[in-house]
Amino acid sequence: MDPFVVLITVLVLLALLLGTGVWVGLSLFAVAITSLALFRSMPVDKLLAQLTYNTVTTPEMIALPMFILMAEILFHTRLSASLFRGLSPWTNRLPGKMVHVNVLGCTLFAAISGSSAATATTVGRITLSELFSRGYDKDLVIGSLAGAGTLGFLIPPSIILIIYGVLSETSILKLFIAGIVPGLILALGFMGYLAIRATLNPSLIPSEDINPTWRDRLNGLVDLGPVVFLILLVLGSMYAGFASPSEAAAVGVLGAVLVSAAQKTLSWKTIRKACLSAVRTTSMIALIVAGAVFLSVAMGFLGVPRLIAGEIAALGLSPLALILLLLVFYAILGCVLDGLSAIVMTLPITLPLILAAGFEKIWFGVFVVIVVEMAQITPPVGFNLFVIQGLTGETIGRVARAALPFFIIMFIMAMFIALVPDIVMFLPNTCLLYTSPSPRDATLSRM
Repeated sequence: MDPFVVLITVLVLLALLLGTGVWVGLSLFAVAITSLALFRSMPVDKLLAQLTYNTVTTPEMIALPMFILMAEILFHTRLSASLFRGLSPWTNRLPGKMVHVNVLGCTLFAAISGSSAATATTVGRITLSELFSRGYDKDLVIGSLAGAGTLGFLIPPSIILIIYGVLSETSILKLFIAGIVPGLILALGFMGYLAIRATLNPSLIPSEDINPTWRDRLNGLVDLGPVVFLILLVLGSMYAGFASPSEAAAVGVLGAVLVSAAQKTLSWKTIRKACLSAVRTTSMIALIVAGAVFLSVAMGFLGVPRLIAGEIAALGLSPLALILLLLVFYAILGCVLDGLSAIVMTLPITLPLILAAGFEKIWFGVFVVIVVEMAQITPPVGFNLFVIQGLTGETIGRVARAALPFFIIMFIMAMFIALVPDIVMFLPNTCLLYTSPSPRDATLSRM
């Protein structure tokens, strides 16, 4: 069995299936089953059944549908209007004024959503029409929402980080902690760019004379109350050691129901819609993850990761050169695949390379999520581009051009954390110093 023949067979089968429109999850299963049947004599059916069951019943995967359900319930509330009313009085004196509401709103909503598309949609439903009507530059508004909307993947609780943790067998809680500082730095980078653009070209920002009082700002904090309540409920319970990620997700659903009831948007109709949408999304993701795990194991049996790792090692690349190569690779891959598919199909190969280069699993999780964020605004399949196109009616080309500066900022951020890995690792390493050896903490450490 020649590993090169196996690799070529796998790539051809995968390209053929994906090119003909077969679902990603089913394509991964089909490639794995076919490859094992052709090149190895083993009970594929037993391996398939065992791996699939083990994957979808892990404690980490239980958090996935709960966080998705929480985001779906919040989508039907009036949180987007509350975010705009709460943040706009605080941005008036910043260079760029209310355009910063896109970044700040996405940053806050990302801390209770975990989904990039849900973040961009929820925040954009109000901010786009408000900012357009006030005369803000369309490209600046669209680009800021496209870039900041991707923060739903990085700032915890993140659906992508949960999936990465399952595939790489890494602590979900540590990944969540590691995503905080890079997510905030990225948000500040977006705001810095908006401030510079507004300073260099004041015509992008309307000269409306609005001077909110401190009373307006304090009233704005009241509007932000539901968001702050959910952040403290979900993230606070995890970081304080009161709940595991799975338990915090369930608590988050309860919090979302309470917020929905308080805003008088709770009904059996909205609950039914939220549940059905959550089931569809969870089923799609679970199918992809299970297929990725099975393909990863199959490739291990066939020696493909070892072959590729050996070939790349033979190039003698430095760790930073390897990171740059992977960054370009994922950026190109993002042009033809969504971020989730790119991760699950490449992780069995890229993770061993990263570990061999001296980087840690937690660091690579944050790195790969930033790269996936880039894929969200990369044409022609960047999902956030389609979300914003649906909200604005603009062409994909215009949305992609508006998002390009934010793509560059994320590219720079990915290289920055490669040069200074402590930006990612400092917080999880510091938090571990204060972890007490209680039964609860033992449970969290296993996650």
